[in-house]
Amino acid sequence: MYTGIFDTHAHYADSSFDPDRAELLGGLPEEGVDCVMLAGCSVADSRACIALAEQYPHVWCAVGIHPEQVDGLQEDWYEQIKGMAAHEKVRAIGEIGLDYHYEGYDRDLEHAVLEQQLMLAKELRLPAILHIRDAMGDALGILRQMRPEGVVHCFSGSAETARELVSLGLYIGIGGVLTYKNARKVVEAMAVIPEEQLLFETDCPYLAPVPYRGKRCDSRMIAAVAERAAEIRGTDAQSLIRIAAENGRRLFGIA
Repeated sequence: MYTGIFDTHAHYADSSFDPDRAELLGGLPEEGVDCVMLAGCSVADSRACIALAEQYPHVWCAVGIHPEQVDGLQEDWYEQIKGMAAHEKVRAIGEIGLDYHYEGYDRDLEHAVLEQQLMLAKELRLPAILHIRDAMGDALGILRQMRPEGVVHCFSGSAETARELVSLGLYIGIGGVLTYKNARKVVEAMAVIPEEQLLFETDCPYLAPVPYRGKRCDSRMIAAVAERAAEIRGTDAQSLIRIAAENGRRLFGIA
């Protein structure tokens, strides 16, 4: 069993965990998972993440508005997110970003909400957890201009894109996609990401790695991601788990 795992992106407030959430979260330290970062996707989800983080000493959280949640925002969404960000268990603004995957997205609104939240992160001296899907060109333009601290989560892009992101000082979050058969680009990227900017994550309950693909994901499955990463980099999984955990604690200010 591996030890010292830090899952830097999880969604344990998701309803798929309703049957066994307390048992699963409470038992993670015995399974080698020392730390979990929950990512908020809306005002309500961010509040739920805080409530969970309050219950477990090894669970922390981020608050923010996901780009798929920008339509129909309450007028006071910004004030609510800013207020929640003052909580002692909140260590990031996120997940925030751009998502052009589905038809009907509002590009201008996504940009405006992202930029507001990046400014908030800078004001509060918190890192940002960035969600970027089918929008890397536009996202890079904003990141070059605003230069936030943070992590690009669920990275599946090219080595070239990874190099540019790390040149901006950003961390790269690697999850289950690394283990998929068609994951050629992210495998190439994994080989060039500096070890001091590497994070491991699950995005659970989504994106379970091989050999668990198709099942509900949870933080224990990071072991499979670390093993694949170690194979690519010619090292051992436990060393990468330790390094990635140290990186996560440094980024999120967790002792």
